[in-house]
Amino acid sequence: MFDEIEFEKIKRLPKYVFAAINEIKLDMRQHNEDVIDFSMGNPDGPTPEHIIQKLCEAISKPKNQGYSASKGIYKLRLGICNWYKRKYNVDLDPNNEVCVSMGSKEGYVHLIQAITNPGDNAIVAEPAYPIHYYAFILNGANVARFGIKWNEKMELDEDHFFDNVSRLLKEAMPKPKFVVVNFPHNPTTVVAYKSFYERLVALAKQERFYIISDIAYADLCYDGYETPSIMQVQGAKDVAVETYTLSKSYNMAGWRIGFVVGSTKMITALQKIKSWIDYGIYTPMQIAATIALDGNQDCVEEIKKKYEKRMEVLIKSFKDAGWEINKPKASMFIWAKIPPCVEHLGSLEFSKRLLKEAKIALSPGVGFGEHGEGYVRIALIENENRIRQASRNLRAFLKNFN
Repeated sequence: MFDEIEFEKIKRLPKYVFAAINEIKLDMRQHNEDVIDFSMGNPDGPTPEHIIQKLCEAISKPKNQGYSASKGIYKLRLGICNWYKRKYNVDLDPNNEVCVSMGSKEGYVHLIQAITNPGDNAIVAEPAYPIHYYAFILNGANVARFGIKWNEKMELDEDHFFDNVSRLLKEAMPKPKFVVVNFPHNPTTVVAYKSFYERLVALAKQERFYIISDIAYADLCYDGYETPSIMQVQGAKDVAVETYTLSKSYNMAGWRIGFVVGSTKMITALQKIKSWIDYGIYTPMQIAATIALDGNQDCVEEIKKKYEKRMEVLIKSFKDAGWEINKPKASMFIWAKIPPCVEHLGSLEFSKRLLKEAKIALSPGVGFGEHGEGYVRIALIENENRIRQASRNLRAFLKNFN
């Protein structure tokens, strides 16, 4: 009905590449097949008990049952400021430089909605978390892309990055207003250092663009690496915002709690658009999130150690099965080049066949953009015994190609 009425915005979204894997996975499970699922970064562990207890306590109080604040309750915004001061020695204004969001994804999307005009241009490096560029596309903007490079230690090639950003600032029309960065990187796990952000902030001030930095995996670091914050750079708050989520570090994915901090101009825009769209997160959940950030951080260390152990087990067992993989310095993922014997399949067909024939679900690299082709992303959301079972299935699968 009403064929003449078109939903043009939705037409700008392509078919979700990961849907092909999800459909196969769902069908297999409906037929009682046991799928070992490394496809989505959905934490499998419980939320720490002290956070749950605070939630239950807050739920019992009638005063917490009404509408909340769209930008987040003051105590949580103050807790975010305390977290930044403790972790990065960065001072933030809880009123003008912090906005609580329903996970970092919602905060990011509404930020882009607030600051983007139709026809604007943004720079997003690939492979990329899809919403990092589709948020712009949904709002009538355009995205200039290039492929990032990294070394064998999974560290960003900074010179290559800046050469390409500088090129696109000159070539893309209109001149890009925004540059999106995400380190530790999803999907590749590539990391950057403070020197990278110092160069980026200096370039932003010189070329007049805003920076949006996503540090969702900031706490999940290994082998001595520590995630820097762009806010540690002097003057960064003039040109940048940063997003974070409690989903991974605290096993709170379903709670949908994150935040955006930084530039008063951009935070004020986000706060304003959210004031028209939502009434904020359920207050007891915000109170519990405050305890998560302000309380004992041993739980974060335990979660990090769990992922690192799984990572080591997977890398060793998959190597024994015939698949050589580098260990990342951060995140809950492994970004792996598909084995040489199946390179001809490409990442999507390889992922489909691995799922159907070996009952192992992965995310095909091409789902993160054309520069992800030839790779897959492995989420460390299965326990060590399941990982070892996957390696046995993998060995049998790869024998068909050797």
